[in-house]
Amino acid sequence: MRSTHKESHLIARIGWLRAAVLGANDGIISTASLILGVASADASASGTLLAGVAGLVAGAMSMAAGEYVSVSSQADTEHADVARETIELASNPVGETEELAQIYVARGVDAGLARQVATQLMAKDALAAHSHDELGISEATIARPIQAAMASAATFTTGAAAPLILTVVSPPNLVLPVVAAGSLLFLALLGMIGAKAGGAGILRPTIRVMFWGALAMALTTGIGALFGKAL
Repeated sequence: MRSTHKESHLIARIGWLRAAVLGANDGIISTASLILGVASADASASGTLLAGVAGLVAGAMSMAAGEYVSVSSQADTEHADVARETIELASNPVGETEELAQIYVARGVDAGLARQVATQLMAKDALAAHSHDELGISEATIARPIQAAMASAATFTTGAAAPLILTVVSPPNLVLPVVAAGSLLFLALLGMIGAKAGGAGILRPTIRVMFWGALAMALTTGIGALFGKAL
């Protein structure tokens, strides 16, 4: 009995994974940096916490809006290309069949076989064939603005909640070291999760996200301390 071998590829995750990792990473770094900057300026515990909460809300809304707008622009471009391709298929089906065949020839398929494949695919679903092989638009990589916006907002909120919780549970005189160290640990965990979900090695992504997080927190802490004393 003939069996069908179905493979599951990680590329199908690229749309939501990118937005999710970006959202969580930005949530941890921006909120932790904000808290550390305010705390290093000798602000009260309640003021520091309030700044963190405000950063969480503003950041989540900003991430959602930014992702929606940017991914919508990609979707608009895809729709415009598909609409243009639809017109070309209606006005010049023979030329479009040859164009599709030449794409397969360029990939190493024999010219005669390539024309047969192109003809059969055009007969079944011409627009789908050209969208996939000419425009590079597939179900796995197609732009999904709402999905990207929701993933970014949700993961930003989750990431931002980590330094906020650390702020609440740490003694006022230990806010700076606790939030800094704890946020770096959360960033390391995020780097490992993102790498694992994407099928990549763990070490390099983890070091990368920790380095940039530490740099951002160090800069804002220094600025807060500098201007806090000056004011």
